[in-house]
Amino acid sequence: MAVGPDRKRAVRSRPAQAEPRPFDSRLAKVLKVLSRIGPGIVTGAADDDPSGIATYSQAGAQFGFTMLWTLFFSYPLMAGIQEISAWIGRVTGMGIAGNIRRHYSVWVLYPVVALLLIANVINLGADISAMGEALKLLLGGPALVYSVGFGSVSAIAAVLVPYQRYSQILKWSVLVLVVYIATAFVAHVHWRAVLTATFIPSISLSTGYMSALMAVFGTTISPYLFFWQASQEVEEQQAQADEKPLKQAPG
Repeated sequence: MAVGPDRKRAVRSRPAQAEPRPFDSRLAKVLKVLSRIGPGIVTGAADDDPSGIATYSQAGAQFGFTMLWTLFFSYPLMAGIQEISAWIGRVTGMGIAGNIRRHYSVWVLYPVVALLLIANVINLGADISAMGEALKLLLGGPALVYSVGFGSVSAIAAVLVPYQRYSQILKWSVLVLVVYIATAFVAHVHWRAVLTATFIPSISLSTGYMSALMAVFGTTISPYLFFWQASQEVEEQQAQADEKPLKQAPG
């Protein structure tokens, strides 16, 4: 079929569809990867809580870089136990406390939950208090009022904000940890001393050093994170209509 001159001109004058630029394509891929990040990054970031920061700061002030070697032990242990906790929640559709109730007697469940409750209350109180003291250093004023405000806002957000929205807020708030990386380049760090202390352990048997060492391991591998990780995996499943626990999913 012959095409008239007007049709040819229209075809030639039609603007070509803009191809996606390489930068836009890479940005879309990065955003897609970030959208798939699960609860693990939130739990890992939560381990860097105010009480942990205070512990690391005190250890650094007392002993300098001499405890950097502990990361070769603390990180694999933390990552391994967090992955186990995540699989417990993902496979069974229940948190750690629910699985203890399912497989063990109440004489095991109640003491474990009681100890967890006591540890969580103490840890939460230390975190909120540290946040109030930090804001006092910046703005002045009563730290107690700031602590009450932080606690109230956190409780209201956890109760009233839907999980899907709240989880996204928590995931994006993890970006604040980039400040640590920036600080390493801004501060005058003695990198030779850092590398030496990291790869050549310097251990002291003094009471102060052993107490600080126990505190570093204790605040890095915290029991409440295990329960948190498993429970958050369950929350993620319940928030998605097409996701089921692996033990209940059709084969």
